[in-house]
Amino acid sequence: MEATFVLFCLLGAAANVGSTSKIKLDVELPGLRLTVSNDATFRCCYISQSPVNVTWLRNVMDSFNTSVIVPVNDTDPRVEIRSQKATDSKSDCSYLTLTEVVLNDTGLYQCILRHPDNTSIITPGTYLQVYAPIQMNLSISEESKNSIITIQGVLLLLFLLIPGTFIICKSKGLNELEKRNNKEEENIYEGLNLDDCNSTYHQIQRSLVQGPYQDVLNNDEDDIQLEKP
Repeated sequence: MEATFVLFCLLGAAANVGSTSKIKLDVELPGLRLTVSNDATFRCCYISQSPVNVTWLRNVMDSFNTSVIVPVNDTDPRVEIRSQKATDSKSDCSYLTLTEVVLNDTGLYQCILRHPDNTSIITPGTYLQVYAPIQMNLSISEESKNSIITIQGVLLLLFLLIPGTFIICKSKGLNELEKRNNKEEENIYEGLNLDDCNSTYHQIQRSLVQGPYQDVLNNDEDDIQLEKP
């Protein structure tokens, strides 16, 4: 809505500029955006061969979304109006300064230039937008912010190192336990003698072949050993 309002005012001002050639307008700042409590300065520059009467106006939107033009109150202690020559051109300029702007100062600030022959022209003007900055809930200095960031980094490092160290230690313990079990299984067979195992095996095989009784006739006299029933 504000953009439409500004465009409408600029088009109207452009139409007024074409209606007279006795006053030539200089370039103006189209818009100004400030925070509350800052100072705003507007300028209205023109070229004319004759003295020109300058009146400052403020064009605002009311609650019914209609444009309302009101003169700038030059008796307000926050308002300062002065006239002087422009330093970068031969134009005459009128400057309007608002100190410590508030939200209600938002609007389009224009000039009415009245020529002695009763012709007048309205400048395109400068649209002022005043806004309130976002207030921080906590007023923290830069040093405190840096300290908080450092503490967060240390805590993050600890949260990474402690679980990682625990997992490494647990894995190392499991590896040592597995190695110990493998070593114990290898030690089971270290006490066995292969010769004893072979003799025992042959005795078992011989007993299975010969049966529970031995044949006396097939054995030598020195090797005769009767087996008890």
